[in-house]
Amino acid sequence: MKFRIFAVFVLSVLVFNLGGSTFADSKAKKGGSELVSLLPASEGVVTLDARRFFNDAMPKLLSGNQPMLAHVTAEIEKFQSKTGIDIRQFESTAAGVTTKKVGERKYDIEPVVIARGQTSSAALISAAKSKAKYTEERVGERTIYIFSEAVTVGTPAPSKFPGVTAVAVIDSTTIAFGSRARVRETLEARTKVDQELIGFLGQNPAAVASFASRVPAGLKSFVPMDNDELGKNIDSIQFIYGNADVAGELATVHMTARTLQNAQAKSLHETLEGLQMLGKAFLGSAKGADKQAYARMIGNAKFTVRANEVTLDLQVPQSDIDILVGSLKK
Repeated sequence: MKFRIFAVFVLSVLVFNLGGSTFADSKAKKGGSELVSLLPASEGVVTLDARRFFNDAMPKLLSGNQPMLAHVTAEIEKFQSKTGIDIRQFESTAAGVTTKKVGERKYDIEPVVIARGQTSSAALISAAKSKAKYTEERVGERTIYIFSEAVTVGTPAPSKFPGVTAVAVIDSTTIAFGSRARVRETLEARTKVDQELIGFLGQNPAAVASFASRVPAGLKSFVPMDNDELGKNIDSIQFIYGNADVAGELATVHMTARTLQNAQAKSLHETLEGLQMLGKAFLGSAKGADKQAYARMIGNAKFTVRANEVTLDLQVPQSDIDILVGSLKK
């Protein structure tokens, strides 16, 4: 249903795309910001405190669905078994992706992740080399280790990225892994994330996780709808950026959509408020714990518009996260 579009998207940011987040650690946050400067040009960037995510946030956000938590943990271990890299050992990460449209509602995603921890990079590479067949490729004085088998990225809805096959050392405690092309771009350092995206990431330096992305053309095709006006509003979005936190019994999301023109932002804001009203009316007397949780989430959402930006601020209590996550299937 149309009024649930934004609610579902926000939940996905909380649990999947963002990967969860928790109490900020200044060292980890600084590390994430520093890692962005090592990424090649990217259409989307995410930074997060990896240590806090795996130790605190992931168990907390998925506590209402133990089978899903077990599945995610198994996927992480599968990633380790194929690459020798235990991503739970990292303290901070920065990921950059590029996309290429290859068909209707279909994009090829090329990722690269730069991760830093206390474990020796050389030791991590040695472990990876012991797990699978690989070839080597030189980039200046550095080496990329290219593995023969694609790996599955462990998320609640695991996705196989055919290009996640390369690993390289950045420094003594930092590695890059992702597609061969993206890891090579990282080592060559000929391009960087543009300053506009970096500026979006810095909107709230205290946040545990931050994200910023240029929006690919045709975004509306990913959202089932028959409302042309809403489709136009969605396609007017040029950037999406924000941050999130999980502290105590409350998760918070701050997300902004930037359009090309002020009038487009105003139209998007009006449409979202209209959907919010529709959602409140439709779900106000709905039965079922999940529908009631959606109703509360929709009701708690606060939309504001300023010039060419529409901002969402949302707080979701742990009790509602448990209900919504509990209704999801792995």
